[in-house]
Parts: sequence; structure tokens; C-alpha cells
Amino acid sequence: MSHHKNQSCIDACLACAVECEDCATCCIEMGDKNQLKCISLCRDCADICDLCARFEARGSSFSEALCKLCADLCNACAAECEKHSTHDCCKKCAEACKKCAVECSKMTKK
Repeated sequence: MSHHKNQSCIDACLACAVECEDCATCCIEMGDKNQLKCISLCRDCADICDLCARFEARGSSFSEALCKLCADLCNACAAECEKHSTHDCCKKCAEACKKCAVECSKMTKK
């Protein structure tokens, strides 16, 4: 596998997408109405992280704009998941989201 100069961003995005999907599934299985916002944000976040990683990998001219949006969504998702940090899946997801937000923010400051 080729190593991109933006590999840390790609890795953080993919790891975050996985944690977000895991958290959404975990929250759905809880069947708790209080988790609905968490589920919704996690699903949005998983999708944008996946897309962001792909844009970075292909060197898209739109990746910087997407990275900014991805960082915003990751921060929103982290904030929501932190409200439910008693749940292990939410705690892990918040951590992955914060790490991804940091990596994506670096990409917009070139």
C-alpha cells in the first residue's frame, strides 16, 4: 500500500468511521430514545469520514473543503457522544472523533 503524505488523516478518518458505525449500532441496540441524536450524528460522521478518506487518497481538489466539514462534524459527534460516555461505545467514539477532527484540521492549514 502506498504511503500518502496525508496518511495520518486517512487513517484517522477510517478509524473514526468504524467507531461511528460501531457506536450507532450499539446505540440502536440499546433502544433508548436519548440516543437518537447520537445515532444520527454517528451515521453522518461515519459517512463523511469515509468520503473524506477517499478524497484525501485520490488527492481531490475538494478534499480541503471536505476536511473542514469533516472536522466540524467530528467535533459535533464527539460532543454528543461525550454526553453518553458511561457507554463504552460512546466513549471510544468520542475519542476517535476528536482525533479525526485534529487530523482533518491540519489538512486545512496548509
